[in-house]
Amino acid sequence: MTDEQHRPQAAAAFDALGAEYEKAFAGSRPHRRSLEWLLGRLAPGSRVLDVGSGTGRPTAETLAGAGHDVLGVDISPVMVDLATRQVPAATFRCADVRDVPLADASFDAVCVYFSLLQLDRREQADLVRLLVRVLKPEGYLVLATVPLDVEGVDATFMGQPVRVTSFTAQDLTAVAEEAGLEVLAQDASLFTPAHPDARPEPHLFLHCRRRAVTAPGV
Repeated sequence: MTDEQHRPQAAAAFDALGAEYEKAFAGSRPHRRSLEWLLGRLAPGSRVLDVGSGTGRPTAETLAGAGHDVLGVDISPVMVDLATRQVPAATFRCADVRDVPLADASFDAVCVYFSLLQLDRREQADLVRLLVRVLKPEGYLVLATVPLDVEGVDATFMGQPVRVTSFTAQDLTAVAEEAGLEVLAQDASLFTPAHPDARPEPHLFLHCRRRAVTAPGV
């Protein structure tokens, strides 16, 4: 499956879910803890990139509400429309983040909450490297996923057909470290989305920092 075929499939699933996705995950305490972890480390007015921003809640809303400059990027037009209306203090773009021109070292933090699962493993690793490049040295990246050893599996998520790829916790940690991140903390839990078609799923949150750039010869 090519990127051009793959992207509309992912967008269609989340277009269909819309606000139901937000309702289903609103009770995630680990997500809230993750945002609190990040807020406790950001300087006032930090610039934050929210990859796969969804409806804007809770991530963009929480960060923008704390006074940070948030750019959310999502491939689903329905999600971007919801986010724009619900979180006017943030900016949202409907695009694949890989197609958005982002300057190196231009963000203080990047959030990637469950937005890699529709990509294959090579694409996931490449995207993490790209996101590390747009982080300032010692900037923070928070990455959340469903840590399973699966690749290209057709599944049903909240009633919608999706194709899922993921890494084990150990392998995702290796991806993060190879991309230039230091994993500072991990939070693993089991969560059941509040939706009749949802099943319990493991969640993993990696809280990372971009390693400082060392001058040659130092």
